[in-house]
Amino acid sequence: MENHTQDDDLKAHLLATNEQFRALAEQHAQLKKQIEAIESKPYLTSADETEEQRLKKLKLRVKDQMNEMMSQYRHAAVAG
Repeated sequence: MENHTQDDDLKAHLLATNEQFRALAEQHAQLKKQIEAIESKPYLTSADETEEQRLKKLKLRVKDQMNEMMSQYRHAAVAG
């Protein structure tokens, strides 16, 4: 649980101080909303399903970029 709190603190710090991280977080939130909009439809066409998968992959890639930035920041803080 302690690690989760540290991650939350680091995210908050990067959101406040790092424009690139903030842009990624905003993109991640927007993708999440787009996915939720598709998932809320009563019936999904094959185009909807394809788009949903594309958005999920993109969202995961953005999350990976955010996690990589957090990892780099942690390593820099330890080394510095």
